[in-house]
Amino acid sequence: MASAPQQSLPLFYNRIEPLSSQQHAEFRVRTTDKAGFLAKQHAVPVTVEEFPLVQRYMPIVFSVGEDPVPLALMGLNEGVNTFFDEEGKLLEPNFYVPAYVRRYPYLLARLRPDSDELSLCFDPTSDTIGAFEEGEKLFDNGEPSELTKNILQFNEQFEQAGARTAMFMKELQELGLLIDGEVSIQPEGAAQPFVYRGFMMVDENKLNELRGDQLRKIVQNGMLPLIYAHLFSLSMMRDIFGRQMRMGKMPEPQLVNPA
Repeated sequence: MASAPQQSLPLFYNRIEPLSSQQHAEFRVRTTDKAGFLAKQHAVPVTVEEFPLVQRYMPIVFSVGEDPVPLALMGLNEGVNTFFDEEGKLLEPNFYVPAYVRRYPYLLARLRPDSDELSLCFDPTSDTIGAFEEGEKLFDNGEPSELTKNILQFNEQFEQAGARTAMFMKELQELGLLIDGEVSIQPEGAAQPFVYRGFMMVDENKLNELRGDQLRKIVQNGMLPLIYAHLFSLSMMRDIFGRQMRMGKMPEPQLVNPA
């Protein structure tokens, strides 16, 4: 049976296996209200299409390194998620769950490094897909079921959104708008502020100093509202800080280290 490359697996994935009408003819998908893999995850990748929704609930920052990606922070410290409990169950219904989370355990992957063709794969260690007696079928008489077609369509849309996000990030870098981020929070009664670093953010001063042609370009290609969604979302750092305090998950004045 063909298998997808296992090296450098994406976040949450333990293994990747191509979905096959022969090998997985009897597989079904069962629903769950728990995402155990998310319980202690404090940062999740997001796409630019999600910025308007994400910024209402979580701060959007960018990872450090040569190829930064947008991240939604669910906690300010590693191992802390303020929106999901220890079993991975959502604590409140009014919340936007990023597409990266909703995609799991599926993804599109290249099975051969010499080919650009993407195949629908899944993580066989997930407890939501398998040869169960209950659940929705993935195949009917050897053909993809409506569920499988919808899963494939969602993953194709996610890949397209990922490509647009990569273009957005490339443009931010070329314009020199990204700087090392730092947020200082001084809670009442604390002797010292809690300082968080280890992420990147857009420099508002550099944004305001863009040349006319540069500014015109990011207005025309739709980047400007996305940049402001990111900047506005940073105020949510204090909300996440407060959530950690109320949950008894005392924030520590150290690096956020998203990703």
